Amino acid sequence: MFRHAPALFSPRLQTAAPQWLAPACAGALLALGCSAAQAQPQPAASSRIDRVTLYQGSATVERTLALAAGAREAVFSCLPAALDPQSLQAQGDGVRVGEVRLDTSERALVPECASPQEARIRSLEDELARVNAATSALQLSDSYLQTVATLAPTDGKPTMGAPTPAQIQATAEALRRTLEGSQVRAHQLQRDKRTLEQRLRALQQEQGRSANAQSRVTRVRVQLAAERAGTLRLVYQVRGPSWQSSYRATLDDSPNSQGGKSGQGGTASVRLERQATVAQSSGEDWNGVQLRLSTGAPQRSAQGQLPRPWVLDMAPPPVLQMARGKAMADSAEMAAPSPAPSPAPMANAAPQEPALPDFEVQTEEGAYATEFAVPGRTSVPSSGERTTLALGSTDAPAQLLTRTTPEVELAAYLVARIGRPAGVWPAGPVALLQGTRFIGNGRLDFNNNNNSSSNNSNHRNAGNAAADAVSAELAFGRDDKVAVHAGPVQDQRAAAGLTGSSTERTVQSSFRVDNQHSRAIELQVLHAAPVSRDQKIEVNSRYTPQPASLGFGGVPGTVLWQQNLAAGASASFAAEHVLRFPKDAQLRERR
Repeated sequence: MFRHAPALFSPRLQTAAPQWLAPACAGALLALGCSAAQAQPQPAASSRIDRVTLYQGSATVERTLALAAGAREAVFSCLPAALDPQSLQAQGDGVRVGEVRLDTSERALVPECASPQEARIRSLEDELARVNAATSALQLSDSYLQTVATLAPTDGKPTMGAPTPAQIQATAEALRRTLEGSQVRAHQLQRDKRTLEQRLRALQQEQGRSANAQSRVTRVRVQLAAERAGTLRLVYQVRGPSWQSSYRATLDDSPNSQGGKSGQGGTASVRLERQATVAQSSGEDWNGVQLRLSTGAPQRSAQGQLPRPWVLDMAPPPVLQMARGKAMADSAEMAAPSPAPSPAPMANAAPQEPALPDFEVQTEEGAYATEFAVPGRTSVPSSGERTTLALGSTDAPAQLLTRTTPEVELAAYLVARIGRPAGVWPAGPVALLQGTRFIGNGRLDFNNNNNSSSNNSNHRNAGNAAADAVSAELAFGRDDKVAVHAGPVQDQRAAAGLTGSSTERTVQSSFRVDNQHSRAIELQVLHAAPVSRDQKIEVNSRYTPQPASLGFGGVPGTVLWQQNLAAGASASFAAEHVLRFPKDAQLRERR
């Protein structure tokens, strides 16, 4: 399809619009007072985004606009419709700010607010139209040449002069070269057409993904008095943009980093690279902005809730309560007016915003909030695609643990326990690497202390300062040099009590772990012990050796054996649980 663009939009005329497009005292982004400027219209000035502070679910945007001396009005166009009017702030050096007006309209009705993809789509459509025109011209030329090549004298009339063999050969060669060139050109045009169509479809899909967020725009008019040339700053809050903390943890698997002292478990160094994943579809691109990431949440309620009253009352007897409820229903039915027709659906209801990605940011560091300043200037498009930013890295010492749960899986896994480094580390996903080998994905959360055995009241490793402090655990895959064996479970039942009124059930489990490393490891073996939820069920457990904890991770019944296992050594563990319950009772187990 051809587009006939008026000469007004030609590249030669974009820098200077005709005077009939700009009213005498309005219509430009920056208008001066009605004076001699009526005869000489001022060129349009545009604002730019200079700084963005990004929160969870919102962003504070700061725009700047250059002012000329004597300016009386400034207009900020093409702002996002999700702008919070109560958050508007306009200020500038040497500028007195007066009334601020705000209006919202459809983006399609404001030519200067075309979507970022619209100009590229029009350009591709124009290129596609030129390719189609060139293809049609080649087809017409080929048809003409083929017609000329088949012309012959008709009606037996003599021609002015028969062509000589040399002329026939020259004509045939010219036709061959011309047709050959046109066919090659037609092939290239078809290839260009396919490429342009693919790019056009990609842009149209990108435009469709952000169509809802960009369908409406907001314009802000600021009445002012500029004593001298300067800059006006407009600050506003936008709902929707968000960010998420993410990390990359690399375990140094070199022999020197995991040697440890003789007879002790290994230690290692873990490099933590802090990253931030940013996404926004507010309708305005953030191009070359100073970006700051904040853990604060301006959209949260500014005041906490008060306690609700706690009222106690005696419930009436069931028969009286049913009679009272029926009487109240009958009286309500008699007094109720005729039902009103159901309201018609709202035609102009605001469309629901698409669900935002779950970007969880949690931190308590700092007095109220913590901000991360991204170095340099950053660009984040409004298409909703995720942009990952690097926020620095640090090397953290870690204690290496080899953990196994033989009842679940006959395998051991390498776990690194890391104390929280200095600074703020909000919870977030983490990519795990061992050297250059990618292991998998996990989650880094220094606020969740349930994964450390040091938090159990039954066990405290006083010699491990890292365990006593706030720490997090990261799993780095299976340890293939640790073999785990489990013996068959012995489950026996017998009558108990003087009259045989009780059933006694004995469950025995045994495990063995072999350390095939050339160094010692810090071994953790986990086992699930039965926990009674009824006073009629008695549980007596015996362990060999004695466990370090009977409630690992704060979970009652999760038994932990922990010991240092020398290179080439083996360790055995056993558990015996005696359950006694009434003979006629049906025991229910959940494992």
